[in-house]
Parts: sequence; C-alpha cells; structure tokens
Amino acid sequence: MVEHINHLSRKLPVWPIYIIGAAPGVFFIMLGIRNELGPEPIAKLEHLLGEFALQMLILGLAITPLRRVLRINLFKFRRAIGLIAFGYVLLHVLTWALLDIGDLNRIWADIMKRPYITIGMLALLGLIPLALTSNNFAQRRLGARWRQLHRLTYGICILGGLHFVMLRKGFQIEPLLYLGSILFLLSARIDIRKWWIFAADRKSKAPMP
Repeated sequence: MVEHINHLSRKLPVWPIYIIGAAPGVFFIMLGIRNELGPEPIAKLEHLLGEFALQMLILGLAITPLRRVLRINLFKFRRAIGLIAFGYVLLHVLTWALLDIGDLNRIWADIMKRPYITIGMLALLGLIPLALTSNNFAQRRLGARWRQLHRLTYGICILGGLHFVMLRKGFQIEPLLYLGSILFLLSARIDIRKWWIFAADRKSKAPMP
C-alpha cells in the first residue's frame, strides 16, 4: 500500500495540487455570491477560509512524520501545500479587514486590543517571508539559512491553533482538536533515538561524585 502511494506521488505532477487546493476557496466564494452562507455570510466565509488554511498548515506539518513513521513520501508537494495555506490565510485576513471591518482605524484598534487577532496577524506576518522564499532561487541563495527560516512554520502553526482556540470563546472541542493535532505532529518530529543518545552521552561524560 505504501509503495503504491509513493509510486503515485512520484508520477503525479505538482501543479494539480494548486488546482485542488484552490477549489474549496472558489466553492466558498460561490456560496457567498449565491447567498447560501447563512444569516452572517461574511463571518461564515471568514471561518471557512481560516479553517481550511489551518487544515493546510496541519497537512504540511504531517508530511515529515508520515515519511518517518509510515514511509509515505509526499515531500514534493510540501511547497505547494504551504503556498496554498498562505493564500487561504491571506484571503481570511482580507475578508475580515475589507468585508467585515472596512475601516483602517478599526482594523488597527482590533489588532491592538483583541489578543486572538494579534496572534492571527503575527501568524500572517510570519508566513509572508516563507511564501516569498518558497522557490528554488531563494533556496539556493539562502543556503543553510533557508532551512532555519522555514522552521518558523512550527511557531506559525501553533499561533494558528491558538488563534482558533481563542476565537471560539469557552470550552469547545473542535479548536482544541486542531491545536492538539498541531502539538502532536510537532512532537512526532522529535527523533527520540538522537535525544536518547545525546542524553546518554552527557551522562557518561558527567564527572563522578
């Protein structure tokens, strides 16, 4: 089964992933145009775009553990998934800023006064340099610094999860499941064997009492 998945992933080009990723956004916008998003269509559109962005971020996080644990290799699609996530985060913020608020002073006031919006904006700002450097030219130019820069993804995913938890006031299972998934996938990236070897090496070099 794993070999079959890896074989298909090697044959499948990357460009269809962008089309597949864009399809939900087109569908959400069409629902809004047809007035099928309920009594608060702008708030609903914000939610749909933001939740799908978070799902794409989580999918991108899952790629390394999938290869490490299940030997499923989807690395060639990781850049596309990250750019799709950025696109949905940007649409989510623009929907909020332009359609929901529509006033620059109120936008700035909300960013300063509402912690969940502050956290969401920090996540967007963190994604911008990652999106701008998600190309082969930037990767070659930055060298080892490129990998260090793109480790910002881990913190951005946590910020996205916290944004969702804080947005849903009170104890609600759905946002906690998203945040728990992010923390689980981040912990799954830790190589326990390396940590154990490092700890054992430190213990062996420790001075005797």
